[in-house]
Amino acid sequence: MKQLERDLGLPTVLAISVGAMIGSGIFILPALALKTAGPSVVLAYLLAGILVVPAALSKSEMATAMPEAGGTYLYIERGMGPLFGTVAGVGTWFSLAFKGGLALVGGVPYLLILFDLPVKPVALGLAAVLILVNLLGAKQTGRLQVAIVVVMLAALSWFVVGSGASVQQANFQPFYADGLSGLLAATGLVFVSYAGVTKVASVAEEVENPDRNIPLGILGSLAFTTLLYVLIVAIIVGVTDAGVVAGSATPVAEAAAATLGEWGVWAVVLAAILALISTANAGILSSSRYPFAMARDGLVPTSLAEVSERFGTPSLSISLTGIVLLALIAFVPVLEIAKLASAFQILVFVLINVAIVAFREGEGDYEPSFESPLYPWMQVAGVLSGTVLLTQMGPVAIVGAVVITVGSVLWYVLYARPNVERQGAAADAVGQGIGDALIDETESAMENKPYEVLVAITREMDREREAGLLRIAADLVRPHDGRVVAVWFEEVPDQMDLETASETQSPADVQFEEQTDDLADDLNVAVDTGEIVSHDTKHAIVNFARHRGVDAIVAEHEHRRLRSRLLGDPVDWIVDHAPCDVLLVDNRGYDRPERIAVEDDGGPFHPNTVAITDALAAENDGHVVFTAQSDDENGPGVTYREQLTDLLSVPVSDAGAETAQTRPDIRIRRGADHRLRGSLLDRRPDGPADSTEITVHAHESEQPGLLRRLFERIVF
Repeated sequence: MKQLERDLGLPTVLAISVGAMIGSGIFILPALALKTAGPSVVLAYLLAGILVVPAALSKSEMATAMPEAGGTYLYIERGMGPLFGTVAGVGTWFSLAFKGGLALVGGVPYLLILFDLPVKPVALGLAAVLILVNLLGAKQTGRLQVAIVVVMLAALSWFVVGSGASVQQANFQPFYADGLSGLLAATGLVFVSYAGVTKVASVAEEVENPDRNIPLGILGSLAFTTLLYVLIVAIIVGVTDAGVVAGSATPVAEAAAATLGEWGVWAVVLAAILALISTANAGILSSSRYPFAMARDGLVPTSLAEVSERFGTPSLSISLTGIVLLALIAFVPVLEIAKLASAFQILVFVLINVAIVAFREGEGDYEPSFESPLYPWMQVAGVLSGTVLLTQMGPVAIVGAVVITVGSVLWYVLYARPNVERQGAAADAVGQGIGDALIDETESAMENKPYEVLVAITREMDREREAGLLRIAADLVRPHDGRVVAVWFEEVPDQMDLETASETQSPADVQFEEQTDDLADDLNVAVDTGEIVSHDTKHAIVNFARHRGVDAIVAEHEHRRLRSRLLGDPVDWIVDHAPCDVLLVDNRGYDRPERIAVEDDGGPFHPNTVAITDALAAENDGHVVFTAQSDDENGPGVTYREQLTDLLSVPVSDAGAETAQTRPDIRIRRGADHRLRGSLLDRRPDGPADSTEITVHAHESEQPGLLRRLFERIVF
């Protein structure tokens, strides 16, 4: 595999990071933020810079552990898995488009100081030119960017030095014009000003001595830019009358005109135009990195990473970015563009702070040479502060972030998920925690095996089928010298008096009594028998189980047909209302089974299912086979099954390829969780069973919470 040459030193790293930050954040946003917070906008820039520190430290650490091209998307995808990677990749891609649109819409007014032109047509024209330049390819972009940064910093330095003496303290009163809410709203608005601070991580593979230069470059550029922003904004507020700049489209030029005269305005206009065009161009250029990385990981179609043979550029990716950019310029007000850009950047920085926790707590190889101080409190602060800022961004930004996030999740579920098999470090860590908890719960379930089991017989059945139900119940209670309660539940029409029906003994009643007494002699457990007549069998079973206090109900039940799936089935009511576990048996006989298969449902096994499987296998000197409906061969599921194998009291064999000789004698599976999917999506096969199948429905009190169940399904 080809590698990039490491030839970027610390000065270049600083220039890249500073150049990526200085742009719309200082030439456009001060006027918008002044309308929101008043003079406290100075503090808003300082606060935003401080709140970026956790993400800057986190990304510095991850960049030294993974000095590869890809940056934000790479770290979040590797740390939190492909789902969050998709959200981060799409979110960052949109954020670049928003930032580019903000730069052009906000930058054109500086150009209009020199020329009398309409704003939107000029912005659209510049965007089209930049899109075309990126499609055709451009060499020496790096040198051009460095030159732009030098000119820009020279002009801004002249502005700071030349205007500092003109600052009037009275212009800062009242400082908190709109209170804390105004300050936080302004902080969220200007947050995008620091978006480029971690841009250097995307070229980490080209940085020499990355262990030193990446953290120094990121943190050094953040400190420098924060100081520069605070000084410039303080001068803008301090040299102009209250309210003048708040309504201006060119705030820095307004301040320069008040202190430096015509030459100062020309210098600021030159710096602004260069910086804002550079920002827009960098946004279009950078967008191609994300489809490349995501296409390589199977999250988007590979066509997005295809390079034009003629021009050597990712034409489809650039074209898509261009379409979004043009739409933003044409239809979205500049303030809303700024809010959207900041909202997505805050969201991505929150994910970065979570990703480092995933790497630190995960089981994978993660060896950064630079470690973020104050871990994990620094990251917790970053997540909490980012979340608070998001709530202050207004409805358009919040709705935009939600729409893109939900859209990304749907894209991942419908398109990307079948293409990826890996999981992130967070999923590994969460999976390990869930797996350990499941093992503890399974061990507890195995120690508390059923003492009394109700065999509910609801229709006439032959000797072999009844024997199967009784033997299953007997194997469950025998280890604890428990008891089997076999009850014939007879349902009679509502018109028939129950007392009369109970005094009438039918041939089926006689057969049940004689057959059950005969079978009980061979079970080597205590067996109680009885008959109950009712107008509603399902209520009778649940009432008897509750009154008797049984630990489980065993009942015969065939595969659910389409009618019962759509309209419901009486046995479903029993499952939902029973005071204990319910074992539904698709009965094909039960005679000392040796090979017992326990099947998952795309997630881990329920502890009660495992305990029942172990008990049945142990009583018959059999062995257990784990079969999976999921294709996951890596990650937490493997460790979980290894621990489960050690926990069981019987041998465990590999499922392998099922043949007539290796086909299980008994199949045991967990009952469907209807909180996650409707019964129509139950993965149970519809055809006739080739062996007895037992579906274990654990009591509601022993079901995991919905959030944990979702995690189980995602992780396992």
